[in-house]
Amino acid sequence: MPREISLKRKTSETNISLRINLDGKGQFQIDTGIPFLNHMLELMCKHGFFDLQIKARGDVEVDFHHTVEDIGILLGDSFKQCLDNKEGIRRYGFSSVPMDEVLAQVVIDISNRPVLVYNLPIMEGKIGDFDVEVVKEFFQAFSTAGGFTVHINVPYGHNRHHIIEAVFKAFGRSLAEAIAVDARIEGVMSTKGIL
Repeated sequence: MPREISLKRKTSETNISLRINLDGKGQFQIDTGIPFLNHMLELMCKHGFFDLQIKARGDVEVDFHHTVEDIGILLGDSFKQCLDNKEGIRRYGFSSVPMDEVLAQVVIDISNRPVLVYNLPIMEGKIGDFDVEVVKEFFQAFSTAGGFTVHINVPYGHNRHHIIEAVFKAFGRSLAEAIAVDARIEGVMSTKGIL
């Protein structure tokens, strides 16, 4: 069964359309109206081996918060719907990615228990005109909408761009591991029989 979906989300603040194929090749067409976010999502796709198309328009003249958060919501929802009952998937994913002086670690549990643990050495500031603080909003929205437990830890590093880039790469790689189908798994990866 193909694990792909097209979704839309329209509010008074944003208008977003998304198409995703979890079993892709890491191809992307991303236009969020926020160049730095485009770049981070492209990295995530490339390292996660899923195909993603996003077209988003938001009230970026106010700030980037609504657009970034709503993309996180729609992306999390797309994973939740594509994975459906979660049968046969590995459930857990882990990746540790270096980027020059930075080490980023992301651990995922597709558990239907949305939790975000977010430990970065930077929590604010800008990369160009992009507010670093909205990165957390993206991952919080993804976790909540998708029902994912996500732990993001960057034990060291100081360059903002390197930190965020390493996190998105590690996130993509961790997702790829967690959503991978394993023929040895019967039903779901839980002794409860349900996730």
